[in-house]
Amino acid sequence: MKRNLGDHLGIGADVLKDGHDLLRARIRYRPPQQRRWYFSPLEYHYNPDRWFGDIILDRLGRWQFSVEAWPDHWGTWTTDLKKRIEAGQDVEPELLEGAALLFRAAHHVQGPARVQLKDAAQRLGKSARPLKERIQLALCESLEKLMQEPLAPEDLTRSDGVFEVIVDRPRAVFGAWYEMFPRSQAPKPGVPGTFSDAARRLPELAELGFDVVYLPPIHPIGHTHRKGRNNARVAEADAPGSPWAIGSQEGGHTAVHPELGNLDDFAEFVATAQRLGMEVALDYALQCSPDHPWAREHPEWFFIRPDGSIRYAENPPKKYEDIYPLNFWCVDHMQLWNACRDVLLFWIERGVRIFRVDNPHTKPLAFWKWVIAEIQCEHPDVIFLSEAFTRPKRMQALAMLGFNQSYTYFTWKNSPWEIKEYLTELTQTEMVEYFRPNFFTNTPDILHAYLQEGGRAAFRVRLLLAATLSPSYGVYSGFELCENTPLHEGSEEYLNSEKYEIRWRDWNAPGNLKAEIQRLNRLRREQPALQRLANLSFHPSENEQVLWYQKSAPEGDLFIAVNLDPRHSQETIVVVPLLALALSVDQPYEVEDLLTGERYTWRGARNYVRLDPAERVGHVFRFIPAQTGRPS
Repeated sequence: MKRNLGDHLGIGADVLKDGHDLLRARIRYRPPQQRRWYFSPLEYHYNPDRWFGDIILDRLGRWQFSVEAWPDHWGTWTTDLKKRIEAGQDVEPELLEGAALLFRAAHHVQGPARVQLKDAAQRLGKSARPLKERIQLALCESLEKLMQEPLAPEDLTRSDGVFEVIVDRPRAVFGAWYEMFPRSQAPKPGVPGTFSDAARRLPELAELGFDVVYLPPIHPIGHTHRKGRNNARVAEADAPGSPWAIGSQEGGHTAVHPELGNLDDFAEFVATAQRLGMEVALDYALQCSPDHPWAREHPEWFFIRPDGSIRYAENPPKKYEDIYPLNFWCVDHMQLWNACRDVLLFWIERGVRIFRVDNPHTKPLAFWKWVIAEIQCEHPDVIFLSEAFTRPKRMQALAMLGFNQSYTYFTWKNSPWEIKEYLTELTQTEMVEYFRPNFFTNTPDILHAYLQEGGRAAFRVRLLLAATLSPSYGVYSGFELCENTPLHEGSEEYLNSEKYEIRWRDWNAPGNLKAEIQRLNRLRREQPALQRLANLSFHPSENEQVLWYQKSAPEGDLFIAVNLDPRHSQETIVVVPLLALALSVDQPYEVEDLLTGERYTWRGARNYVRLDPAERVGHVFRFIPAQTGRPS
């Protein structure tokens, strides 16, 4: 389970016991880095026949909790005592039983409580004392408070196992990501960019409203079997190679490519981002080029062929001869695991608190469970984003093991029914407890046919969907320029992919989406409804090409209409949930489009919307009751 810092974790439990005893229950919990256990009461609710309580998660890290219950012997006894008194029965035997309960409880406590319980037991058990006085003592509130705990350790039952909840900082939930290759940030074509060049772009990205700048691998790139343009197996003489072929004579995972600068230059890049209110995320790719120092120093960490050579990566018939996969179950695997952990610690010491993890589903789940816990034990503010485009259950398992965020299938969900079905799964099922999506519109590996064929309007549609459906979303460089040329028909690879060459771009080219990105990111920061995940609901639209959905928040709900057809105008009747908005059937009200500031007067549940993608692809409405002028 995952929660935000400051959240209340609501806990419910079914507590059952034979017989008619009253029961008590509580939450037993332990904050991160503490040995002591704390307790918070659970209260019984009659109609659902269930116990409920909560704890305030006021510290980052892994919290532990369980549920404890016990028979409330004293409460059961006092309840029966009252019934006997009302029925006029002789209660002398019951008072002696009550005294025995008090003596039993006193045996298991220390200090003033023990003295008070023994004294009460002696007074209650003395038949010579006035009956009225003894009854008043038995039913007094102070005695009830002393008897709320289990009377003896053997009375206590604890739920099986200990549950964990990971408490993260807000950036694990909400943020706008921008992916860029530092080597492509030079001010003029033909030369590789540096960290200093990349730093000069940061003010613009901050102005556009991005929170996280994600860098693909910044390490030295191997020369052996280096890939050429468009993934050619034979590289040109000046080919820069793929950044994911990590390691050369200049170093491995704790070094930076000399053409980018040095570690001091990287530190200045991180500091510049922080001054602008942004964070730097680094790629964590656990693979090596044949030239990586580990290949020389620790060949036993790799897969060894019968002829003694190290096996390169393959996905038959594809061959990745520039990459050696690591053998995470080699004989000396703990030394390898420690080395991989130390890579993270190295960059954490240099100010990095976010890691985008490359292909985690190709490494053991046991390793991720171990290394994430190891890191977050000492650095609970570190965020891990899982880039696992794999089967659903494996993606979910990685999230359950501790990944704070996950890439998703959003890129491939473009039809109305796909979007509704997928978003319902992410926001309305148990996945919401542990799986935090990050909706990247595109990546260096993925240029979907929707963007290839839909032109500029398709980019605008996907931007609006990503930014309003998920609290975390991201774009890869070139999205703002609507780059959409594939390697070939049917391919999701970019032509002249930046993975294999240095790209130069005119960031102010006509038709760019910078103004729309800025407007949406500003709106996301202003509207709490766009900063939550589980507050999404879809409402009827008579034209399925116009998606109509609501994002709810106490500070104000938003209603969003999006034309999913990037080529044609679409019109529809959208249905407004009047009852939820406390609007009457005949009551006029205004809706304001927060993207443009335009206002429209609506009446009743059924209202007309028309969206021409050449002009606008969607609306983000807030509702304003006409008689008050206040947001609903």
